[in-house]
Amino acid sequence: MLMDGFDRGVLPLFGYAMLLLAVAAFVIALLAREDAYRAADKQTKTFWLVILGVTVLVDAFLGMLFLQIAGLVATIVFFVDVRPALKQVSGGGRGGRRGGSSSDGPYGPYNGGR
Repeated sequence: MLMDGFDRGVLPLFGYAMLLLAVAAFVIALLAREDAYRAADKQTKTFWLVILGVTVLVDAFLGMLFLQIAGLVATIVFFVDVRPALKQVSGGGRGGRRGGSSSDGPYGPYNGGR
């Protein structure tokens, strides 16, 4: 009886969560520039699009647990390793700012009119 509730309520939520993460990773991989992958010394953009695309298809249509877990591992690797490296290479790795101090204006540092 407990397993029936788990199979009907909790497991589908895990499946939807894995699908959502895979779709988000695929979109992020799709939007990143090809040269950023090379500059970050990661696999190619095509490699990640294929891996994450297969993960999305498996999560959405097949539902084979072994393949879903393998895809989840690939998605986690993308989010933990590849995405931060791409952000750093693309200039977005400093909390959304491109560097400088808090007194920087749009045309350079603000020095109080000196």
